[in-house]
Amino acid sequence: MLCYEMESDDEETENKDIGKDGEEEITNYKWMIEAMKDVQKDDSNNIFLVDHAWTYRTEEARQHLKTIPGLLQRMSSLMGVKVNGRSNSEIEDDILTEMWKYNQTYSFGNFERGDKAAMPVWYIMDEFGSRIQHSETANCRTVPFFWMTSKMSYTLMWLKEDVEDGDEITRDYAETEEDGDIKKAKLLAWEPCDMKSISYEQGEPDEEYFFRYAVNETLPDPDQSYPGLPKDRNVRIFVEYGSLRDHLTDKRFEIVETQEEADVIWTYQSWKDYKKLSEESPGKMINQFPRESVLTVKDLLAVVCRRVSKGHEDPDTLERDPDWLPITYNLKTELHKFASYFQHREEKGLDNHWICKPWNLARGLDMHITNNLDQITRLPDSGPKVACKYAEDPVLFFREEVGNVKFDIRYVVLLSSVKPLKLFVYRVFWLRFANKPFSLDHFDEYEKHFTVMNYVEGGINLKQIHYDDFIPMFENQYPAYPWDGVEESIFQMFREIFQGATALPPPQGIAHNPQSRALYAVDLLLRWGKGQKGEKVIRPVLCEVNFMPDCDRAVKYHPFFSNDVFSTLFLDDTESKYVTQLL
Repeated sequence: MLCYEMESDDEETENKDIGKDGEEEITNYKWMIEAMKDVQKDDSNNIFLVDHAWTYRTEEARQHLKTIPGLLQRMSSLMGVKVNGRSNSEIEDDILTEMWKYNQTYSFGNFERGDKAAMPVWYIMDEFGSRIQHSETANCRTVPFFWMTSKMSYTLMWLKEDVEDGDEITRDYAETEEDGDIKKAKLLAWEPCDMKSISYEQGEPDEEYFFRYAVNETLPDPDQSYPGLPKDRNVRIFVEYGSLRDHLTDKRFEIVETQEEADVIWTYQSWKDYKKLSEESPGKMINQFPRESVLTVKDLLAVVCRRVSKGHEDPDTLERDPDWLPITYNLKTELHKFASYFQHREEKGLDNHWICKPWNLARGLDMHITNNLDQITRLPDSGPKVACKYAEDPVLFFREEVGNVKFDIRYVVLLSSVKPLKLFVYRVFWLRFANKPFSLDHFDEYEKHFTVMNYVEGGINLKQIHYDDFIPMFENQYPAYPWDGVEESIFQMFREIFQGATALPPPQGIAHNPQSRALYAVDLLLRWGKGQKGEKVIRPVLCEVNFMPDCDRAVKYHPFFSNDVFSTLFLDDTESKYVTQLL
């Protein structure tokens, strides 16, 4: 009823390459699916099941090509990748580049909660399905279908329009996108075009955009009076986080078992009803601020950080201020602007490696590093993402047993007030190291480009260095860069982040609330940059801000952590504590 056939793009000038073994490789053609007879869209028999040739998660793709018999050959044939006279490694690289023209995706489970089993699955339809071409006036649709009985996934295909014998069968590769420029960017993998005429300048989203992250979240009553915590007895603390609770030994605090009897509620759960809390329990405190999602959700974080920009862009490097914020685009709303910026960088011969991150996940989940524009424009199909400029020249740390590796740093910051802005940084910081020497290649190699090893099965080669041991080691490796100077640039970044996050009222900024105190983890790395006189300098680079971070390492190596945090936030006591006030 339906068949596929090869059609040359230009029969008179069809290109053919001759491989070392004498085999011809046709390089100028396309495949088409045609109807072999008239087919009616309303005929219930005309629903087709398309097989999947390859199903995988991206981090497994290269290994699959190496180990699954026949897969390399099948994919190279399906994608038209040249094989004659080439090594398997070269063929693998080409397949990993070309596969984004063929990839489709689905996922199961609770993706937003970071369930690893719910991470996106990518698949490539068989030779038939992969050869259904794109059309703005498509006459068929395809959707993934999971058959529980066999635990196998397939694709369902059905007609949108009646077709006649000889008609080409087509589908719309970006059928859900209505914005013309964004759709053009979504189709770049199949229909390359010059996007540089589109402005890549970024603006502030409207209020409605921010409200989407504050569903069912109320604000405290501004007219309510707040008595504060009791002065005549111990402060009663309800703490859901076991490690923090177990190490809270300051005698001025008393651990209680329920929220109702507590003066301070320290909870994992996202707090929503600040209005009710202010009206019914004005004397209680909570470990969260209203609208703090402007910090903890990655697309909003980039927006609020851009507020401290002076609007400068280097015409040669296209870098902007603040220099600690990687150029970041929202791949859902700014894909067309990103494509334009990418092509402008490409035209100037600038590095174009990007790290694409889901808005709401951490721990390296579903993150991708690539300079492949096809891949970047396809990744949003598996969920909302931002694209952040990858630090191609990071400051590295020499590990004797490994070599020069990437590392990142986690600081804890304590927000005790928005009006006036009152911010502290915990002076003890935590380090994470990659396990393989850094180089700007093989971006699917997790242990080379990522540093979060404590969630990897088996905790593979987890490197631990305490901050007070790290500082002299760092200064020994980089004697021209004293740590005090590096740390001050980090602290200035923290000031600017929170100034941007509180510059506008809710929903665009963190709301003032006398009942709120909060702890955030700020992850960053260091990169090489140029100072005002062209000298080589070390710059911090913001990675992300996390609410309720994992504090197990903090209390394990620094048992005073809980006491310092709770004393600073709830008793305004910083004497002899490991904290520095920033604002």
